[in-house]
Amino acid sequence: MKTGTIVAIYFVVWWITLFLVLPFGVKNADEAGEVVEKGHERGAPVATRLAIKAAINTVLAAFVTAAIWWAVTSNLFGA
Repeated sequence: MKTGTIVAIYFVVWWITLFLVLPFGVKNADEAGEVVEKGHERGAPVATRLAIKAAINTVLAAFVTAAIWWAVTSNLFGA
């Protein structure tokens, strides 16, 4: 596989796995026991921790991309 193809696959896999990682560990105001002011959304997340999730997602996407690269280069799909 060419480098550009691997980068493109990694980019797509990164975004797909981001939506897999985002919901983990998120608590809304009701679950966290915080008082919600009138006019504020009760379901809004209290602390999203996006930097940690982006780092975890980057590593996860690298593993998934490596698995895809291995499957393609080892002719696992028979093409």
